[in-house]
Amino acid sequence: MYRSHTCGELRISHIGNTVTLAGWVQTVRKFGSITFVDLRDRYGITQLLFGEELNKQLDENPLGREFVVQATGKVNERSSKNANIPTGDIELLVESFSILNKSAVPPFTIQDDTDGGDDLRMKYRFLDLRRNAVKKNLELRYAVNRSARNYLHENNFMDIETPFLIKSTPEGARDFVVPSRMNPGQFYALPQSPQTFKQLLMVSGYDRYYQIVKCFRDEDLRADRQPEFTQIDCEMCFVEQEDILNMFEGLIKRIFKDVKGIDYTEAVERMTWEEAMWQYGNDKPDIRFGMKLCNLKFPAHTFPAKESLSSLIAGDFAVFNDAETVIAIAVPGCAEYTRKQTDELTEWVKRPQIGMKGLVFIKCNADGTYKSSVDKFYSEEKLKAIADAAGAKAGDLVLILAGTEERTRKATSELRLEMGKRLGLRKADEFKLLWVLDFPLFEFALEDQDGGGAGRWVARHHPFTSPKPAHIETMINNSPKVADLDKYLEHPYAGIKANAYDMVLNGNEIGGGSIRIFQRELQEKMFAALGMDAEEQQHKFGFLLGAFEYGAPPHGGIAFGFDRLCSILGGSESIRDFIAFPKNNSGRDVMLDAPSEIAEKQFDELSIKLNLK
Repeated sequence: MYRSHTCGELRISHIGNTVTLAGWVQTVRKFGSITFVDLRDRYGITQLLFGEELNKQLDENPLGREFVVQATGKVNERSSKNANIPTGDIELLVESFSILNKSAVPPFTIQDDTDGGDDLRMKYRFLDLRRNAVKKNLELRYAVNRSARNYLHENNFMDIETPFLIKSTPEGARDFVVPSRMNPGQFYALPQSPQTFKQLLMVSGYDRYYQIVKCFRDEDLRADRQPEFTQIDCEMCFVEQEDILNMFEGLIKRIFKDVKGIDYTEAVERMTWEEAMWQYGNDKPDIRFGMKLCNLKFPAHTFPAKESLSSLIAGDFAVFNDAETVIAIAVPGCAEYTRKQTDELTEWVKRPQIGMKGLVFIKCNADGTYKSSVDKFYSEEKLKAIADAAGAKAGDLVLILAGTEERTRKATSELRLEMGKRLGLRKADEFKLLWVLDFPLFEFALEDQDGGGAGRWVARHHPFTSPKPAHIETMINNSPKVADLDKYLEHPYAGIKANAYDMVLNGNEIGGGSIRIFQRELQEKMFAALGMDAEEQQHKFGFLLGAFEYGAPPHGGIAFGFDRLCSILGGSESIRDFIAFPKNNSGRDVMLDAPSEIAEKQFDELSIKLNLK
């Protein structure tokens, strides 16, 4: 027996017991004829006391950091207690010990405030995983996993595995492909999601399915992306949108309760995609704070006609006159910003990541006066009217951006989030859920986005998403062809809404799904709208179209970004912190040094010739 107890288990009640511990040496502190050693395992830290006799053995065979040690002795009450650890009231008076394995000097300290940089810790990830901060992240991940499984089991969902070696199908991102040795010249793809399999399971009658499953996408990386990631993937049949929303609100609320101790009893707010874009500038708004966007000038070609506020900014200011759109936000309590602070904000919006040429501000002073960077173009009465339209009050600062619609909307959205962060309104321990509904079913590609050509419709979600019931006839009874590309917004397809929904948490999309198409005719119409002829449809999706002829039930589902959900609950901006062995921003595993070259023999076996250009 290597151990009778763990290093986080012993308490006052164990005093006098003879126990055996095993773990890693965290620290060694020598005081004359005695030595204190902090022994660590997954469960905690226990202080070991080596008396005079054993101390002589340590002089001959000293312990180093990360040595693996076994120690036996009696549990004793500490004279100098440590309230910072659960075992801080006791220590182990060591009677015998053995070094199970020595350790080289670690390349960084194994503690929360480590001196190791990201690259070094990624290279030695097996050591980084020993740190308490990383361990807590993986414990949280496991707690989320366990809570989700319990909830889904209690609601009659069945965990069913689906294949990893599948057929390459268009789902929005690049596939990772795997050559087949037994079928030369042919390739499997790794699944971007189990989308078609879970729909086939609905056809098979397994009415409530789930997997906590690995998915793969060959796309550019950032903090919240990895080439392989995990989803809580769910599907149900004989459901409408409301059934899905209610079921999975319950899932997330259960996770909050089990993992964070939060009883989320309030109703989850809902808004349409259009409302989200108008009011927040993006389709995953952070609603923990206000600062809604005020559109002072609308681009005529982008959104449906709205009541115009352009008369408020009419005048001789060419920047506003020439802009496609003008958008304002009212920042609470910032009218006292100095010139230095407003100049810094101006430089912030000029950064390449934001891409604006400048920033206009209006100070709503506490004494009722208004001061602006464009005073010479607008009277104080006009400035007040603009500030009022933006919802500003005395003491607030109005920030205004102008330019092309897409860039200005995105920039104002980013500026809103930045000001929310600076004002402490985006608290990591505050959680706010939101459903975003009624997305457009299609986007129109004026330029080639994915190699499929320009001047065509593309699926905003994926090609298996059903239109809203009221829009199904519009889709069936109209041709997807657009005769005049300048007037694509007038085409009936531009107004079709998807029966889709996203769950947003603190400004992050944590889950998305839809009610699926389940009739062959409608699915073929959808594929045709995306530019697939009958032959291509049969080649890529013949198995699914064929299944729809054998009593396919109405069904729908959702997939949650498991890694992202864990990172938000853990207060981190990066999902890498919650993955045991993540890739870096170049998609490399620097610990394994992967991807790597393979032997020429393997190319021969796969009938592949490498042609590096």
